[in-house]
Amino acid sequence: MTRHGPATVEQNTTKRRGVGLRAINAEHASPGLTLFAPLISGDGRVYLVDLRGEVVHTWNMPYPPGLSGYLTERGTLLYNGRTQEESFLSRFPFKGGVVLEADWNGKVLWEVRHPDHHHHGILLRNGNVLLNCMGQVPDEIARRVKGGVEEDRFPSGQYAARPKDDAGKMYSDYLVEMTPQGRTVWEWRTWEHLDPVEDGIKEIQAPRTLWAQGNSVLELPDGDILTSYRPTSTVLRISRKTDKILWKLGAPTVSGQHAPTPLENGNILIFDNGPHRLDDSMPFSRAIEVDPATDEIVWKYQGSTGLELLLAAHGQRSAPAQRQHAALRVVLRPVLRGHQGRRDCLGVRQSVLWPAVLRGISRHAG
Repeated sequence: MTRHGPATVEQNTTKRRGVGLRAINAEHASPGLTLFAPLISGDGRVYLVDLRGEVVHTWNMPYPPGLSGYLTERGTLLYNGRTQEESFLSRFPFKGGVVLEADWNGKVLWEVRHPDHHHHGILLRNGNVLLNCMGQVPDEIARRVKGGVEEDRFPSGQYAARPKDDAGKMYSDYLVEMTPQGRTVWEWRTWEHLDPVEDGIKEIQAPRTLWAQGNSVLELPDGDILTSYRPTSTVLRISRKTDKILWKLGAPTVSGQHAPTPLENGNILIFDNGPHRLDDSMPFSRAIEVDPATDEIVWKYQGSTGLELLLAAHGQRSAPAQRQHAALRVVLRPVLRGHQGRRDCLGVRQSVLWPAVLRGISRHAG
């Protein structure tokens, strides 16, 4: 595993099964560290690991993990946690409830709570926090939403049973900007901007309980917001100045996608999970680069047998200094491989450079 060259890394995922560092192409793998926390069953510990899979730093947070977190430019940890109060989100594994910032030693610098928070919360450049939240869709709009199935006819194995009081209710995302002191200064509601028919639920077996369920939010350099909605298979660019949708990418280009990320060339990198594709009879996952001017896929990585990651994943492209290639680091959370998570670093020649399987990452991250 210490030799260089593409041949040192087995490209067949089945042959790389196991736990720990599976191989490394040190000459071409993108340098850096990987931040992760065990999901759902996690106790609040957050790990920073190097390319050898060794833990170089640990934080102990006061809440179990939600579904996101990252290191800020000033070296602090922004952490989304799962609070214990009961709400309509409690039966979903993506419930959040709190976002906080902690220093290198784990001291909490501030925290904000919101009962409707789930999935992501990020720091904005103005010092405020932007949250994925979920609220009830007005009945007159909910009745018009196309697609999905009622939970009593086709219950989801991912979620706990729906309470009787929630029967017939539909929920969808809204964005909330809050100050670190907890004051709300801006909101953007999906049901006020999406069309119930055109932007209906594209995942054939998805419950009608969740319409535009967000799974990612990101601030662009000009202040606009890039966000992703899984059941509708939609990626949006939202103007902060006008609240209008400036760009929309949907099915069949993407299917249940996660983590749209802007690249330096103006394109968007997306992990396209593909659980219910409208243009293929078989589900498969892939990483794609999309030109927003044409909505065309200009690059993709799919692998010989697909990535098999129908619930969640995240991709990030890096361009190491003094190197003539770029690499795509993909965080993979497989459905069928127990409580493990995989970190793969892919080169532009589409070979795996750094596969590692880390204990403790939950099966679900949707």
